[in-house]
Amino acid sequence: MRVVFAGTPDVALPSLRALVASAHDVAAVVTRPDARAGRGRTLVPSAVRVVAEERGIEVLTPQHPRDEDFQEHLRALAPDVCPVVAYGALLPPSALAIPAHGWINLHFSLLPAWRGAAPVQRAIMAGDAVTGASTFRIEAGLDTGPVFGTMTESIRPTDTAGDLLDRLAQAGAGLLVATLDGIEDGSLHPRPQPGDGVSLAPKLTPAEAEVVWTRPAFAIDRQVRGCTPEPGAWTTFRGQRLGLGPLSTVAPDVATLPPGRLLADKKSVLVGSASGPVLLGSVQPPGKKPMAAADWARGVRIDVGEELGS
Repeated sequence: MRVVFAGTPDVALPSLRALVASAHDVAAVVTRPDARAGRGRTLVPSAVRVVAEERGIEVLTPQHPRDEDFQEHLRALAPDVCPVVAYGALLPPSALAIPAHGWINLHFSLLPAWRGAAPVQRAIMAGDAVTGASTFRIEAGLDTGPVFGTMTESIRPTDTAGDLLDRLAQAGAGLLVATLDGIEDGSLHPRPQPGDGVSLAPKLTPAEAEVVWTRPAFAIDRQVRGCTPEPGAWTTFRGQRLGLGPLSTVAPDVATLPPGRLLADKKSVLVGSASGPVLLGSVQPPGKKPMAAADWARGVRIDVGEELGS
């Protein structure tokens, strides 16, 4: 089929590459406009734009897909279907109606669970044991369209959101290509999502990434892993923000510490929680790169009784 692919960040690249390598014809890609990044606030193209241009594929960067010029151009391209992976903009009904087979989204959850922008992060934070990916036809509702196919993936005890998303992006690329194959030969038909089991996954805010040390250790562990790498878990120390990398829960025989209380030695840094201490991994002080927690503790010289988050 003739396809126009829509996607923006790195997580969309496995699908773009799989489509280019497939029997389908990638006529163009749609991606978000160049965005300012870094200290110099220079304009940086999206990951999808970079790869598409390397392969000589036409790139469309509308400010919004409701733009009339964009929709006119898309009609001229005459795509049979528009596969989507993390494009980052809402598609109006007028755009949804252009391809004959619609816009087919690869979403990183087992729908109807975790509809929204942060399905992987929310699944980890909720303590789910299994997640996956789904392909579905986009309609007006938020991730409510009929599903073509799914795949499952176990959530490992040490998975960060970045780890899990990388695996889902790689495996999901095959699911997306197989979905288009099935649509083309008529062997695959979408089924409505069930009414039960719906959960929502709105984008994580920086406030949600602040660790509350009065929570149990297992909940803090899930929160930090779910917020890694974005938006990044954090706490405060001596009134300044301190970034937190993945940490470890500690065996029950370790001495109890009040929530937030620090206990450091030459090799480790413990922090109290509601159910026992956790062992810090890496931390990131303001204006510095991430470092081992023990190195940070030696530099700041933690006083007896000092706490995080106070």
